[in-house]
Amino acid sequence: RHGLQAQGLNYVVGISTTLSAQPGQAVPVTEAYSGTGRPPVAKYPDKPQSVKQLVMGAGRKAAKPVQWREGSRPGTGRSGFKRMYSRFVTLRIRPAGREVRQAVDGPELPECWLLAEWPAGQTEPVQFWLSDLPADTPLTTLVRLAKLRWRIEGDYREMKQALGLAHFEGRTWNGWHHHVTLVSVAHAFCTLQRLARAPKDTAPA
Repeated sequence: RHGLQAQGLNYVVGISTTLSAQPGQAVPVTEAYSGTGRPPVAKYPDKPQSVKQLVMGAGRKAAKPVQWREGSRPGTGRSGFKRMYSRFVTLRIRPAGREVRQAVDGPELPECWLLAEWPAGQTEPVQFWLSDLPADTPLTTLVRLAKLRWRIEGDYREMKQALGLAHFEGRTWNGWHHHVTLVSVAHAFCTLQRLARAPKDTAPA
């Protein structure tokens, strides 16, 4: 995350449930100086919690329904396919930890989005993401970007199964590089064809 920020790139990344953080409204507090020893430094009065604890504290009622796309299976969506739908909780938090503290100047931790998927039939959240997108970013935008991984997985599957990425059997670097380059060009061509076609048209073979 720090490397992406250093490059000026925003992110939405999956995280572990054990990542520790302070609530977004938490502020560092400086204790009164007793007059002896080193002056106290500002610090957060409460210990950080795991992101799972923060979401559980917000409660199931904080989860809002979001549909981010339509899948490939038949269903009740507008195009006749199944709607990809779930419930999500968003919180403003301040990630903690040694690496985060070393990367910032001063006692205040940077604020960011915590996004958690909490399906209606589950007793607790099932997935978590962090994002440094602006505080006014809509929930639908956060969910759409967090769920965009399906597109990457789909592209990789297409390259591997339909375009022959896994078919290379040579033993030289030049041969492998040539093979991967041709597969990448073929995939780029297929992608441009899909983008250029009208929504009602069928995908090219």
